[in-house]
Amino acid sequence: MKLRLSSEFVFQLFALLIIVILVHAVYVGLIRPSADAVLLAQAELLAAGADFVPQRSIYVVIRDLEQEACFILLLWALAIMGYKARRVMDEQQLLAQRLVDVPAGTSILPEDAREYSRSLEALDEKTQDFLLPRTLLAALQRFATTSSIPAVSNTIREQCEGESDRLDSELSMVRYIAWAIPSIGFIGTVRGIGDALGQAYEAVEGDISGVTASLGVAFNSTFVALVLSIIIMFCLHQLQLSQERLVLGAQRYCDKRLMRHLTVH
Repeated sequence: MKLRLSSEFVFQLFALLIIVILVHAVYVGLIRPSADAVLLAQAELLAAGADFVPQRSIYVVIRDLEQEACFILLLWALAIMGYKARRVMDEQQLLAQRLVDVPAGTSILPEDAREYSRSLEALDEKTQDFLLPRTLLAALQRFATTSSIPAVSNTIREQCEGESDRLDSELSMVRYIAWAIPSIGFIGTVRGIGDALGQAYEAVEGDISGVTASLGVAFNSTFVALVLSIIIMFCLHQLQLSQERLVLGAQRYCDKRLMRHLTVH
């Protein structure tokens, strides 16, 4: 468990570093130069007195620092959720395997529990850390020591409930990112409005270009942040749904493949 948490932390750290480098490179090499070119072309047309309606460019909408930070956090959250989703998929594949091979009509006595545990103990360390093998092994060990079917049922329920709580707690960073992205968008809004107020004297003199540009920063940052937060929350709910299905599937597996075969003298 500690090794898995350590490897996951290292993955998150390197994922954040790589995402920061790639996103900043895209912004420096493509997005900001393209946005500056669009704004320059519009300014030249406006200065020439041309009759045109400025078109909203995606480069201009996402060009500011707040939007860059939001994209970095979005990709980081997706990387974290992708890592966890891959593990859930690996664990769900075990639900189709016969980890405890009990023939139909065969009963498992307390003294037989150790024999059936050997196949689980023979699994590799990574697989043994998955929910289903851990739950089956804990149930068999409890049955061997207590010879009580209700105790086994309680063990299975406790293992599944504990796993559900653990999976939920490990999503705290993703939830924080989902909260942080709109907050960064609001920071951009405050910055843009503050800049607009600072240029109010120019608007009084008839030049409203600075005020409109600053208000554009304010509204664009909020718009981008809210759209990205919607994407994160959708992916987060899908991940939670798959995790809940995994826990319920493991509990049903134990009931079907193990509990109904348990017998005491």
